[in-house]
Amino acid sequence: MRNIQESKLTSARSGAELLIDCLLAEQVDTIFGYPGGAVIPIYDALYDCREIRHILTRHEQAAVHAADGYARVTGKAGVALVTSGPGATNAVTGIANAYMDSVPIVVLTGQVSTDLIGRDSFQEVNIFGMTMDVTKHNYSVMDIRELPRIIKEAFHLAVTGRPGPVLIDLPKNIMTAQTNLSLAAEIHIRGYVPSTQIDEEAVRLIASKIESSERPVLVVGGGAVASSAAEPLFQLVETAQIPVATTLMGIGAFPARHPLYLGMLGMHGTYAANRAVHHADLLICLGTRLNDRLSGKAKSFAPHAWKIHVDIDDAELDKNILVDLGLCGDIGDLLRKLNACAIPPKSTRWAEETAGWQRKVPHYNESVAPGSLNPQEVIRLIDKHTQGHAVVATDVGQHQIWTAHHYQFSRPRSFLTSGGLGTMGFGFPAIGAAIALEGPSAPPIVCITGDGSFQMNLQEMMTAVDYGLPIKIAILNNGYLGMVRQWQQLFYERRYSSVHLTSPDFVAFAGAYGVPGLRAQTPEEADAVIRQALTHPGPVLMEFNVREEQNVYPMVPPGASNDQMLTGEDEK
Repeated sequence: MRNIQESKLTSARSGAELLIDCLLAEQVDTIFGYPGGAVIPIYDALYDCREIRHILTRHEQAAVHAADGYARVTGKAGVALVTSGPGATNAVTGIANAYMDSVPIVVLTGQVSTDLIGRDSFQEVNIFGMTMDVTKHNYSVMDIRELPRIIKEAFHLAVTGRPGPVLIDLPKNIMTAQTNLSLAAEIHIRGYVPSTQIDEEAVRLIASKIESSERPVLVVGGGAVASSAAEPLFQLVETAQIPVATTLMGIGAFPARHPLYLGMLGMHGTYAANRAVHHADLLICLGTRLNDRLSGKAKSFAPHAWKIHVDIDDAELDKNILVDLGLCGDIGDLLRKLNACAIPPKSTRWAEETAGWQRKVPHYNESVAPGSLNPQEVIRLIDKHTQGHAVVATDVGQHQIWTAHHYQFSRPRSFLTSGGLGTMGFGFPAIGAAIALEGPSAPPIVCITGDGSFQMNLQEMMTAVDYGLPIKIAILNNGYLGMVRQWQQLFYERRYSSVHLTSPDFVAFAGAYGVPGLRAQTPEEADAVIRQALTHPGPVLMEFNVREEQNVYPMVPPGASNDQMLTGEDEK
């Protein structure tokens, strides 16, 4: 057993053993990975390490997604370990996904020996160069003396400032070399000093703008989750009575059942959120990129509002939407300072008006034939039986948007989804969340997916079985790549090209892995199936055969502003 506190850190050991000691110094307790030739020395060192648990996935992409899921629910850096060549390239989608969603992970890739680099050697790729655009930073360890510094810097970079993925490429001969190096004790990265403090004058200006505004709206993004700002956000909203809209990544930062919550903003946002932002006279955007899916037509985004944008990354300020006040800093710090200003509550007239919009507009309740199953209803039933307290991972597509609207998330770090990259296959490998949270007090872990997305990484069923993970898989099976089909219906005259999807018998598939498989085709069956699945201690697969051509509404067409939403009536 390797114990970093007892080992003689100056005694001779391999580079791989030094790597493990460095990981232990960073309090790493879990690694998700898949072995191969270039990382055998690292796996050999892991064999003697009892403090780090290795989770063997069935694909490298899934290993990185699992590390991503682990990071999202804990706030700590998730760690993935893959081999060189195809192992590294398989990891790129997961790395890009974490980069787009600002998730802290450290990805360790094997590499051929330094003397073989650049010779088209077996299982050699320039993963360092390939990932420069999708990592916060990356390293190639060409000298073992640099290893302790690099590991310490990598974890520091991953979790500080704007979180993100860091890649470390590890040549095999560096891992087998003998060394008596000690661990890095201090860290100094020239030019890297993340800004976190918000100027007091700016705080006073924002407070005065809130007091003088008549129609303020808070737009809350994933940065509020990353900065653990949910508590001061709730306090500000309660005190000042400001309506709240969230981005897809910001869901959970503010409780969905609160009367001031307007829902998600953007292309598939709620009527209330989009309309409130369009008519706002003050818009305070916290930790969001204000990208195209959120803003719609940029020139028409919140046209009457005095806009404030706060983000930990100054590169995001004025990048997509020009604002009147852009501040680089920590959202939690700003909110705590605003709360100290004791801002008086606003008139309830604006809050009541925005809530009225949500009640008056049909809210995704498109009817289906008696005896058939509405996909939104399935998600409402999952919400009912978990009381909004589950950790829910989704893939990408219609089910993702329905989940965002119909599952009533009550706390941050409980909605795991691919927001920026839109990665099908992300949801099920987010089983890293189940690893991070396992225990008698763990919340239910639910993966809501589609028949197309699930088939992207369904091999991870074996991972769930091997580790006895209590993840409940809910497949909304509509026989289509639903979101692409919806676009083809609405904008391409129903020319359905390559979107009709065949699937295996998912219940039989589950049975092949020794997992209970349940199927429902009516609301009554769905209710019984969900209730049964949640009482089972291990993984369960639920297949819900839902209406084939059901669309996600409202929807802002490409190039339109957010007040130009399509509803179900537009189909007629």
